[in-house]
Amino acid sequence: MIYDIRHVTRFDYGRPVAFARCNLRLKPILWSGQRVERYELTITPAGETRPALAEAGLANLTRLVVTERVRTLTIESVSRVVVDRPVPVPQPDDPTLAGVAAFARANRDLSPAGPSAYLYPSPLIPLDADIAAWCAQDLDPDRNALEAGIALARRIQREFAFDPAATLVDTPPREAFLKRRGVCQDLTQIMITGLRAAGLPAAYVSGYIRTIPPPGQERLIGADATHAWVMLWCGPARGWVGVDPTNGIWMAGDHIIMAMGRDYAEIAPIDGIVLGSGAQKMDVSVDVAPVDDVSA
Repeated sequence: MIYDIRHVTRFDYGRPVAFARCNLRLKPILWSGQRVERYELTITPAGETRPALAEAGLANLTRLVVTERVRTLTIESVSRVVVDRPVPVPQPDDPTLAGVAAFARANRDLSPAGPSAYLYPSPLIPLDADIAAWCAQDLDPDRNALEAGIALARRIQREFAFDPAATLVDTPPREAFLKRRGVCQDLTQIMITGLRAAGLPAAYVSGYIRTIPPPGQERLIGADATHAWVMLWCGPARGWVGVDPTNGIWMAGDHIIMAMGRDYAEIAPIDGIVLGSGAQKMDVSVDVAPVDDVSA
């Protein structure tokens, strides 16, 4: 599948801003099953950009500096991504969860894609005994790793309500867990908490998912949004396998990976500092459009 992705973020400032320095993680990464064919970044009205090295996680990082006074700032990211990723199928020779945990403890890969960095709690995803106990019901150490991962994702999808009004971007996993509701970020953080508590490498993924409208209805332009899901490392042979607890599905042809890290703080699409006074309003629009004509 080929996707055209348009991600627009607009900042409106109550008073002119004299300086802004931002980190942009908007270009999808190169990952198994996906490649970026085209990418364009536009800053309006002005701003200087340069590539930078991601300090943590896996991301294509761009540094944006705005030095002239602005009342609005629009960041538009446009990409074409080819996704060819089959749905994972558990196999009899897949490792058990106990096997995965043992492989991870013995692994010496310290790169951003290695499992070692994703074994332990992180600032936004601390250990929590109650979440660990709840997730452990699906995480028997002798269970096939892929079967356990999708089972936990599906139970989260069944038992938690998707409710954008229930949480904020900085809501801790425990609060969403107690409410039994939240958005993709909350459900992803809850699942990662449980996996790490079981000694399993689990990463936070930021990206996009294709929105498929009901039969007979038009796809709503701009109705899509950035999405979050879980990467579970399933041993050296399988590697990273994506599971989506918001939808109770595998990461496959409908998912586009933008960045991967220990938690949202390492891979937020946009963060940084602004020097100025007054209120700030941010509007985000994301459109993920399948391309029917390969020659387009």
